[in-house]
Amino acid sequence: MSDQSDKTNISRRNALKLGLAAGVGLTVFGMNARIVMADEGQVLKVANPAFDQDWSPLRGGGRTFRWNSIWWASPMYFDSQGNIKPYVFTSWESADNTVWTFKIDPKAVFSDGSKITSADVKGSWEVSSMPNTKNQRADQVLSRVKGYAEIAAGSGNELTGVATPDEGTVVVTLAAADPIFFMRLANHIAPITKAAQSRGSDGEEIIDWYKPESKPVFSGPFKLTSLDIDAGKLSFEPNENFFGPKPKLARIDITSIEDNVTATSLIKSGEFNAHTELITSTIIQDLGPEFSAGPLIPTSQHFWFNISRAPMDDPKVRQALIMAVDRDGLFKASYPDGPHKKADQILNSVPGAENSGFEPYPYDPAAAKKLLAESTYGGPERLPKILFVGISGPAIQAAAQFIAEQWRQNLGITAVDMKPQQDSYAGPDQNSVQIFRDDVGTRVPDAVSYLAGSIASTSSNAQNKLGGYKNDKVDSALAEATTKAADDPQRITLAQEAQKAFREDWAFIPWYSQAMSRWATKEVKGLEKNLDWQVVEPWNISIG
Repeated sequence: MSDQSDKTNISRRNALKLGLAAGVGLTVFGMNARIVMADEGQVLKVANPAFDQDWSPLRGGGRTFRWNSIWWASPMYFDSQGNIKPYVFTSWESADNTVWTFKIDPKAVFSDGSKITSADVKGSWEVSSMPNTKNQRADQVLSRVKGYAEIAAGSGNELTGVATPDEGTVVVTLAAADPIFFMRLANHIAPITKAAQSRGSDGEEIIDWYKPESKPVFSGPFKLTSLDIDAGKLSFEPNENFFGPKPKLARIDITSIEDNVTATSLIKSGEFNAHTELITSTIIQDLGPEFSAGPLIPTSQHFWFNISRAPMDDPKVRQALIMAVDRDGLFKASYPDGPHKKADQILNSVPGAENSGFEPYPYDPAAAKKLLAESTYGGPERLPKILFVGISGPAIQAAAQFIAEQWRQNLGITAVDMKPQQDSYAGPDQNSVQIFRDDVGTRVPDAVSYLAGSIASTSSNAQNKLGGYKNDKVDSALAEATTKAADDPQRITLAQEAQKAFREDWAFIPWYSQAMSRWATKEVKGLEKNLDWQVVEPWNISIG
């Protein structure tokens, strides 16, 4: 790279970080604007909120993960309504929920025209499982596969439970039966790569294998054609050998713009038409409701009570604190214009969430005051200070402050403190906190998985946020539910029973169910996302 290009990259990055808006468009993006005209507007121009240094598709999370689906294929995928669709795998079956057989689409090829084989699938899963790859969520997909535990522990490098009897068949043997294992594969957490390019002879990920100079091949509808880490710029062009529908876009450009005000201005001016994740308190007013609209995904945000910490160790105090909060007002104070929806329970956007039998907690200040008086504390003056953590960002702050004000007005409670940090209070330090604001959810549309990660005694949420919460009725119902097939009505019924049993412990203030925002202008079509933050069908994206 020449000295002149180095200076250009540095000045570009500095200009973006300084938050210049209209002027930046004329000086930095003038060339891009001419290219856009040449491509008749079919260019998705994305603002990315950070100068990400690692764009490997094998990380299983983070900002860059949200664009995995534009350049990598997955075994299957979920559409924006939570319906599973075939992709590289055209069929899946199991007689006992322990041994699963998957068939690869015979038309599935990489961008160089070579076939996607069962060996590529196995190798991609194995390299994603290696600890040094640092895939954030490979365990959510593959932890039940034989051999995964050994790889995760550093004592193996092969998924012994994955067999490849021929190049078009993958047979997976699990360590224990899992009726919804096929659902766990329907995402881009461990995308399908050409294993010979992404994985070395030692089993580890090959450094920078995905960069254009390494001449990689791609399995998705687009291919990475340029990458400038220092400038924060990437470009993708259609994969002419993609085995699915022909992409409608001529190009996808991703440019790093760290300042949200600058990004908003550039989107309003038309320089950009999409964003990786733009969260501001005025996003609806600035860019209109269409920009952040999207379907609800099975993720929800709540205020969780640490029931092992005084005064939350008294059930009557917990009940009083919940009944003293007008939750309609709570939601209006934080997200009056959406795109999220008020929640009354944990479950949302999964089968069983509707008509679950979970009775919403009532707003009854008089009853709340009576309960507090009947508690072991006798009233507000004897309560210890109540500490919230995870109170970061304007909407979260507004919600927590609304709750505190409701307690002041309805119960006379004034000793309340709030901290933005959350992780630093997990584990042994959780006893210094009474309330954790955090999200729970699932990557598959299944009520049992949702609650197993939220209220089962083995879940991180129960152990670290709910103060070691354990309810035998909850655990037994969920344990039995996991043995039921995905389409067995009892699976849902048992999950609903578990949630109702949790309700009676009065251990959280429900807040909202999360929408998966488009983060794109109304001229952008086909940018719907699914429950795993993935663009569902990137080949269908078009402009205007």
